[in-house]
Amino acid sequence: MFWRGLKLNITIILVLVLVTGMILIDFVMIISVQSILFKSEISKAHLFISAIENNLTLSSQGEGIVLTSFLEDSFNKMFDESGIYCALILDKERKQIYFAGDCVQFQKELGIKVRESISSGKENSIFSGTTWGVFWKQKQNLILSSPLRKQNKVVAGVGIVFQLEGIYAVLRRTQYILLIYILINTVFLTLIGFYRLSSVAVKPVHKLLKRTEDYQESDLATLFMGREGDEFHQLSKAFTNMIERISEDKKELELTVSSLEKANRNLKQAQQDIIRAEKLASVGRLAAGVAHEIGNPIAIVIGYLELLRQNDIAEEDKKDFIARTQSEINRINSIIRQLLDISRPTKGEAKVISVHDIIVDVSNVFRFQSIMSKIHSEICLDAENDQVMAEPDQLRQIFLNLMMNAADAIAEKHKEGGGEIRIDTQVVFGENTPPHLKITYSDNGVGVPQDHLENIFDPFYSTKEPGKGTGLGLSVCFMIIESMGGNIRAFSQEDKGTQMVIHLPLSAP
Repeated sequence: MFWRGLKLNITIILVLVLVTGMILIDFVMIISVQSILFKSEISKAHLFISAIENNLTLSSQGEGIVLTSFLEDSFNKMFDESGIYCALILDKERKQIYFAGDCVQFQKELGIKVRESISSGKENSIFSGTTWGVFWKQKQNLILSSPLRKQNKVVAGVGIVFQLEGIYAVLRRTQYILLIYILINTVFLTLIGFYRLSSVAVKPVHKLLKRTEDYQESDLATLFMGREGDEFHQLSKAFTNMIERISEDKKELELTVSSLEKANRNLKQAQQDIIRAEKLASVGRLAAGVAHEIGNPIAIVIGYLELLRQNDIAEEDKKDFIARTQSEINRINSIIRQLLDISRPTKGEAKVISVHDIIVDVSNVFRFQSIMSKIHSEICLDAENDQVMAEPDQLRQIFLNLMMNAADAIAEKHKEGGGEIRIDTQVVFGENTPPHLKITYSDNGVGVPQDHLENIFDPFYSTKEPGKGTGLGLSVCFMIIESMGGNIRAFSQEDKGTQMVIHLPLSAP
């Protein structure tokens, strides 16, 4: 297709160039010939005027001219042979002594011009009328007036009218012949030019294209073509060098891709290790609080067991003690299971889950912390749709970190109680984005200073005392939420509290 297109383009360009060049030459030739013919007509007029001057006879007084019948016959013969349209001769007294031709309409105008020439002693020429020339409309007639002298005196004047239509007719016939010549030459020269350009340019390009299509990395030498030093040889050489560089770059790219894949695997592993480490740190803090909650039911169980050893207990009391013991053991089992659910390693499989269920689950685990005994928590799950695509364990870790941070901030400010944590959810509709789930964790703790607020998501950044945090909690939350296609933002005022706002894309129904 490219080869055929190149041939067609060459043919079109050749035709356009040849036709344009020949038309310009034709135009210049026609204009030049027209100018020559005009000058020829004026020369004939001058010859006619000279002949009249040579044949004029002065009167006996020498003040005027005498027009004999012989002289008039001579003038008529010269008029017929010259091809002049009409002629007028006036004597010095401006009287008409000769008029010839079928142009009565020019007689008055000729008389005016002849009188002007007699008075000024100079030759005058003007054009009049319009007619169709060769390329556009042009003047139809040439009017020439000149004084007639005898013995260096102006004795009369003559006016001549030439019709230029004859010249235009000759030029149009010439133009017709030239157009035929242009057509023949265009066809002939186009064929010659097409053949030569096809041999010099099209065929080598087609050959290079075919060799490129059949190219194998093992046959680079076959790409070289053309004579040593010509443009196609240089082109094929440059093309071969380019392919060699591409081949080398391809090998380097493969090595780079392999290295990047390995680095990406290591990065993902490091990311998982960081998330795991932060999760274990969070679980460790949870375990410290849960230990107290487990201690109380264990003490109760031990007490009931001591009572059951006594032999004087009624059967109904034994059943009651056993039931209460079982209840406390179930409570311990529930606490341990919830703690294990949070601490177990993630499976790394995202699925559609209910955010509300995980919020409630984490809140139930966290209520066993002693720090929560003085904090009032309120959960308002108003979102009509809470289904998102996520890993459940990672979502638990996010909510656990947020709960811990809120509880620590409240404990720092409200040591005697009065702390509040509020969790809200709602579906938010954006202008140019699909609906998404908005989750807000609010507390009335110490808050974060404005100059620190933009750094709280940085790794290892912490406002807590040494030993009370890793500085990775919010960084891990940010990393997990971003991988889910969401975002997290913090809003805080010092001594007034903090809001952590999470946006997660809803799962498609």
